[in-house]
Amino acid sequence: VHVVESGGGLVQPGGSLRLSCTASGFAFSSYAMTWSRQAPGKEREPIARITRGSLAMDYSDSVRGRFTISRDNAKNMVYLQMNSLKPDDTGVYYCSTDDYKYMGQGTQVTVSS
Repeated sequence: VHVVESGGGLVQPGGSLRLSCTASGFAFSSYAMTWSRQAPGKEREPIARITRGSLAMDYSDSVRGRFTISRDNAKNMVYLQMNSLKPDDTGVYYCSTDDYKYMGQGTQVTVSS
């Protein structure tokens, strides 16, 4: 099983980033998928979730209206489009199955001027 996040980096406040997650080794289309993040000194928290067939997406209050989760089951990919980034969005972003059974190593996002 492999879950690999990419697309993180350093961005200025107000900027945008698109994170990608590629998965293999399990029945990707059978799982709802989640993006979580861990800010420095804080617990990891889920921020976006998408159902198996992309019929429903949920967001935490902290990112709703700014972030968009999507997936492509044909490519075993999950995406997180992040707009209007704030310094509080800084952290390590993780892609996982909704039950956290399969999770990647994370990608660092730093929002700073």
